[in-house]
Order: sequence, then structure tokens, then C-alpha cells
Amino acid sequence: MFFNRIPLLLQNNLTTFEPLKITSMSITKHNWTTPEIIAIYNKPMMDLLFEAASIHREHHDPNVVQVSTLLSIKTGGCPEDCGYCPQAARYHTEIEGNDLMTVSQVKAQALRAKSSGSSRVCMGAAWRNVKDGAEFDQVLEMVRTINKLDMEVCCTLGMITENQAQRLAEAGLYAYNHNLDTSEDYYKEVISTRGFEDRLQTIENVRKTNVTVCSGGIIGMGESIEDRAGMLVALSTLNPQPESVPINALVAVEGTPMEEEKPVEIWEMIRMVATTRIVMPETQVRLSAGRMNMSREGQAMCFFAGANSIFAGDKLLTTPNPDVNEDMKMFEMLGLNPQKPFTKVSQPQTVEAVDSQFAPLGEKPKWSRPGHTIERNLEASTKGK
Repeated sequence: MFFNRIPLLLQNNLTTFEPLKITSMSITKHNWTTPEIIAIYNKPMMDLLFEAASIHREHHDPNVVQVSTLLSIKTGGCPEDCGYCPQAARYHTEIEGNDLMTVSQVKAQALRAKSSGSSRVCMGAAWRNVKDGAEFDQVLEMVRTINKLDMEVCCTLGMITENQAQRLAEAGLYAYNHNLDTSEDYYKEVISTRGFEDRLQTIENVRKTNVTVCSGGIIGMGESIEDRAGMLVALSTLNPQPESVPINALVAVEGTPMEEEKPVEIWEMIRMVATTRIVMPETQVRLSAGRMNMSREGQAMCFFAGANSIFAGDKLLTTPNPDVNEDMKMFEMLGLNPQKPFTKVSQPQTVEAVDSQFAPLGEKPKWSRPGHTIERNLEASTKGK
């Protein structure tokens, strides 16, 4: 039992209990198993919250939350068939696509985010994988520009090679996001156009640089508790574990294969956040998509359970998100403070393009296409034709 790890000093004829100082309640381990994580997830809620909150306080300031702004620099037209994503070209979601944003547009958005309290800008492009050329060069310049604003820069651009990861690192990238989405087993029910191993390979390529890793997943896609635990096994057995793990609740978008999935209950999110905190004690756990459906009280419980990062702004790529002013009101109400940039890892240096040690190689890696058919994805892609 967890409570047996907390010694109590009995005083004053059994009327007063004074807790002794806890020196260490958790260690980072990399050999979690699915049954172990399921057992944590299914604990009585009060026990789960107490353990998660205690571990959170050991490794993090409980009153500090990192705030990121997610910016879609290239929207729509993605060739993948991720069943949750409205940006997939094959689905009929009425998402308006746009060309790659300019560097000046991105800088303006970054300055706006900084003035609103964000310490990080995460730029997302609806690409299967990065391709060397003018567009990637433009993204590298965006990274340089934002890093010079003394903000952390994160990118989510699809699969990347080691050389491309090195070029991003030179430009001043702080983090690279590449979500596993779900367990390896359930992954086959969500995506057929790229393999689970490709995601792990991309993370490995990033790890060969000084760029931190951001990788998490989505709950509410029809997966089981075993699948949720399996995703945490895949993430926690990485060594080192990701510096940031986003926990998303599915936002069911009309026109996608998952449009009829039932909304995730707040208690499921709280359990998932708490379990993630226990399994990965040093990681920043990001409360990501789905906050529009969460009350302030529900979000407060997630923060108590160990979430210490959010996405701010009125949109997460293409789905709604709480207004940043509402988030700041919530922070004030809860006594939370935005985390300053480069608190966890020092600011990377920016190397200008002319001084780069890594030239574009024009690589054409053979990222996998598993080729199996997911019926609900196929039905959604053909509906309306």
C-alpha cells in the first residue's frame, strides 16, 4: 500500500499526528509493465490522486504550469489516414487548407503568444514527413526567429531523419513533438499509412541531438484501458523518457472516422494524468486537446493529479481551445503561475544558415506503409463521394 511508505509520528496520546519529512517517494524506472500500470490506473481515486500529487510535488513546483501556444503553419491536405484527424485529405471535414505561413507571419503570432504568457510556440505542419527543400528551409528560419525572441520552439512536422533533426537543432529547436497516439496494438485500428516503428525511429533520430522529446497520445478513440496502459509502457520504457507527454482527449470532428465516439469523461482524464505522473515522475504532463469540454474544477483536478503544462490559444491546429484570457483567469483563481522559458533545459544556441554544419542531403527514406485496411477509415474517406 502506498500509505505504508509514509511514516507517521504518534504524539499527544494518539490525538495528534505529525508527518515526518518524505525524502523520496519515487524513482524513474524504465521497465514498467502493462499489468503494473493498469493496477495504478484502477486504484481508488483518492489513493491515486494522493500518490500522484505527492510524486508531483517531489519533482515539480505544483503552482507552476508551462504554457505553450500551438500554431498551424501549414493546414490540411495531409496524405495520412489517422482516424482522429480532420486534416487528412481523404476525409470530408470542411477544413480549409493553407500554404506554409511566412516567417513574418509566424513571428507576429509568436510575439502575440509571448505577450499572453506563453513560454513556448509549437509549430505544426500537416506533412507525412519532412522533405529537404525550400519549405523546410523556411521552417528552419522560423525556428531561428522564435528562439531569438527568447521563447522555446517546438515543431511537429511528421517523420524526420537524423540529419533533419540535426538541422533543426542547429536552428535552435527546443523540442520535437511526435506522438505515439496509442498502444502499438490499437495503433493498427487508427492508422494504416505509417507504422508504429516509424514513430519510434523519429524519436530516436531526435534523441541523437540536443533537442528534447515531446510525445504522448489520445484517449477516447475506442481503445481499452489496456491500450492506454500500453501507450504509457511504450513511452516510459524509452530511455530517457520524454521531457513532455501530452495527454489528449479526442475531439470528435464530423467527417472523420471517429465522429461518433463518445466524449471522454473528466474522471478518465484525471486517471490518465495521474497515472502518467506516477509512471513518468520527471516528465511535464501536458493537458492538451479536449479542454473545451472540461470545467475549471475538472482542470484543477488534473493539475492536482500532476498536469503541469497546457496549450493556450483559441485553437489547437484545427479544433477549439479555451481562450487564453479565460486560462489566465483560471490560473489566478488557482494561484498558478506560468513557467518561465528554459526552466528545465537551457536555451539552445542558434546557428545561422550560412554557418550550418549540416547540409540538406535530399534524403528519400523508406518510411513504412503497413497497407492493412481499417474499415471505419475507409468508410469515412469514401462517404460523400
